[in-house]
Amino acid sequence: MQHLSRCLHRQSRIKLSGGIPSTHYRLGTFYDPVAVSMTQRREKSTTPAYEGHIPLNWFENLFLAVGSATVALKDPRRGDMIAALGETTAGSSLPRLREIMLNDPEGRKILKDHPHVSSETVNMDQLARYPEGSFGRAYVTWLERCGVTPDTREPVHYIDDPELAYVMQRYRECHDFYHCICNLPVNVESELALKYFEFANLGIPMTAISAVFGPLRLTTKKRERLFSEFVPWALKCGGSSKSLITVYWEQRWDQNVDDIKKELGIWDPPEARWSKPLSEAKAAAAKRQQNRVQIT
Repeated sequence: MQHLSRCLHRQSRIKLSGGIPSTHYRLGTFYDPVAVSMTQRREKSTTPAYEGHIPLNWFENLFLAVGSATVALKDPRRGDMIAALGETTAGSSLPRLREIMLNDPEGRKILKDHPHVSSETVNMDQLARYPEGSFGRAYVTWLERCGVTPDTREPVHYIDDPELAYVMQRYRECHDFYHCICNLPVNVESELALKYFEFANLGIPMTAISAVFGPLRLTTKKRERLFSEFVPWALKCGGSSKSLITVYWEQRWDQNVDDIKKELGIWDPPEARWSKPLSEAKAAAAKRQQNRVQIT
């Protein structure tokens, strides 16, 4: 291979008929199609396919997967490392999820529209005006109760196919919707319960990795409750419910939460530990609605 490489000579860019690329290599006095094909593949693999894309070869992907897993295990707050782990270990899960979306009318519409979830695309004040019991009102109440925003999701970098990259991005941006519809707060044990649910429902490898190693950070008492109460719920409910990647949540703001759960086949988990009472969150959501009315 090294001898072949030394024999290859770069030729100036020329335009040839028949669809042959303008950049060629020659071996002696003859064009070498193998070398041309290798060069084209190499150039293609290092050219970003979308904004923010960072192409990786197999070794770089493996190195990043191991490194991100190590860092994320030591510090679960490193969202960038968890995101990198999800992308470098995704494997065949994303093509499978895309196929599920293509076979579902709602999923196909998501792939066509490419909606995104952020404070720029979702009007929180408007959601607060939806009636009690609606998904829009439940979501803004959940955000208030957990003290989070929809702007914390890392963009995708390491998935080569643009549409598969969107599938991963869609999963990330809808993660809080899963919290909301499953009535789970943001804490370690609830996050792990949801990871088990997501693995059973979506089959993304990163969720399984988190579910296996995450419990090591829990106290014995919390770990026992996780495996005795939450994991059985997560595996049974996640495995039997409709694939949540196909749900166009943004078009269901006015739909009743209980009706959505019934449609998707979801039931509530065991009671979780919340840092803020529901009454406080509802009051905050109501205040947001009142402020909006006063402004208008």
